[in-house]
Amino acid sequence: MVSSSEINVIRRKYQVLEPLLHEKARRRWAACEATGLGYGGVSAVARVTGVSRHLIHRGIQEINAPTEGTGTGEPSDTRIRRPGAGRPRLTTTDRTLQEDLQRLVDPSTRGDPMSPLQWTCKSTRNLAVALRGRGHSVSHQTVARLLSEMDYSLQVNRKTEEGKDHPDRNVQFEHINRKVRAFQEQGQPVISVDTKKKELVGKYKNAGQEWRPRGEPETVKSKDFPDKQLGKVSPYGVYDLTANEGWVSVGITHDTAEFAVESIRRWWYRMGKRVYPKATALLITADSGGSNGHRSRLWKLCLGRLADELALAIHVCHFPPGTSKWNKIEHRLFCHITENWRARPLVSRSVIVSLIGSTSTPAGLHVGG
Repeated sequence: MVSSSEINVIRRKYQVLEPLLHEKARRRWAACEATGLGYGGVSAVARVTGVSRHLIHRGIQEINAPTEGTGTGEPSDTRIRRPGAGRPRLTTTDRTLQEDLQRLVDPSTRGDPMSPLQWTCKSTRNLAVALRGRGHSVSHQTVARLLSEMDYSLQVNRKTEEGKDHPDRNVQFEHINRKVRAFQEQGQPVISVDTKKKELVGKYKNAGQEWRPRGEPETVKSKDFPDKQLGKVSPYGVYDLTANEGWVSVGITHDTAEFAVESIRRWWYRMGKRVYPKATALLITADSGGSNGHRSRLWKLCLGRLADELALAIHVCHFPPGTSKWNKIEHRLFCHITENWRARPLVSRSVIVSLIGSTSTPAGLHVGG
């Protein structure tokens, strides 16, 4: 049985040598490696290098056969293959193959009721089946090669469409930008607020990778069922656009308007008041939905009470629906928190608070909580 370490060694060798080897040298090198591995060597080398088993067996026969030549040990012919040898390309013998493949994968055919792949994933195997149904003798490997030659590649969906573009949307952004600049020029605080997605507390898988000893990954639960005792947490963030400081309150129940306003209140007493001792007003930029949504009456009521308590004139600017990615807290605070705890199971609430509090960036971001 071929070990994984031997397979890795062969893979590294082939990656280095492959650009330097012609057809004959490639199959003979693969044959030497396969015979050196013993039982299972042919299958292992074929799997790692992509050289077919047939060619590896042919290479074994060639290295075991006596040297052909004139008796001097030198080969009489240095050709790699006979003139005209080799199977002709399918696109040469089958003139309509490439055209039919192009028609199947062309994005403009999506939704075409006559397309055989209207409701099917366009994998190479499904494409090969559809082509065989049209009379072409083709394998999924050949389909993959043809797609590559046609400048196709595997693609994922990209989130770019914002929906309907309201004629006043740009005006809204310009108004928010002018408001923020005016507050900053006057030395008044400007904060961006939002709720980070809820996180399961416990030994659950967390996206990302972390350096660990080889073969010793962090073990976590196989199912993501919430722990009845630990439950979930709702981190609510407050980001100071001017001072590049963040505050995160970790809620253990629900993301409510009262919780959102309480987070702002704690940010002010712990961080904001120290940075802006002479402030008379506060500008809040927020998404249009959630606990700080523009339609939430409780949000407005709690903000009014907070304004009375802090003796500040509180102004709120909501971003248009579907534009939350422009909220500064998303890409100046939350993304760094996610990066800091990647691949770390959030086993307890104290661990979550510690990971959030230790988040920092070379640009000087500091997070409290």
